[in-house]
Amino acid sequence: MAKLRLSKAALAKERQQLKLYQRLLPSLDLKRRQLTVESEKARAAHREAQAAVERYEKDFGQKLPMVANPNIDLRGLVKVRDVEIGIDNVVGVKVPILARVNFDVAEYSFISTPAWVDELITRMREVIELRIKVAVAAKRVAALEYAVRRVTQRVNLFDRILIPNAKKNIKKIQVFLGDLERDAVIRSKLAKSKGLIGRDGGMEREPAA
Repeated sequence: MAKLRLSKAALAKERQQLKLYQRLLPSLDLKRRQLTVESEKARAAHREAQAAVERYEKDFGQKLPMVANPNIDLRGLVKVRDVEIGIDNVVGVKVPILARVNFDVAEYSFISTPAWVDELITRMREVIELRIKVAVAAKRVAALEYAVRRVTQRVNLFDRILIPNAKKNIKKIQVFLGDLERDAVIRSKLAKSKGLIGRDGGMEREPAA
């Protein structure tokens, strides 16, 4: 840490920095509060996405119990081709958002395949997409929670360190400069009392002994 200079220039610099810190702190604190709200929303959305998967899978099993039949091979029927992820800007933080899930569906015979397979394919696609939404929602939560921690650290830095230190430095410099000014006044008075300073302010020579 650089040694504090006790000068008028240093005092002006500390005052300027203090004004900057005090101007930035409210906006940082506002961003922290906004991100905290968005983080809570993201956690709620993640919980809801998880609950939706659980509800859907339960309903899936009730409406299509035949999928539990080990004699029916459903492997490879529905595959994810790719997942398109977009970017959402939330209070200046870039977070992922699910744009689209593209699937590949295996070819099957409409004659020899049970009719319920069509519904099964639809439901498989839907449940897979729901699971992907859960994963994306978890990433949104992680990104926003990280942003909250970062901005909270900056708020604490300004509020607990930079602003108090600037105020302390200003006070220290003011005390030092005040002492210098008082010393100068005292020396001036002493010089006048000894007749070393003329009425016009110029120095006079002491009379010879």
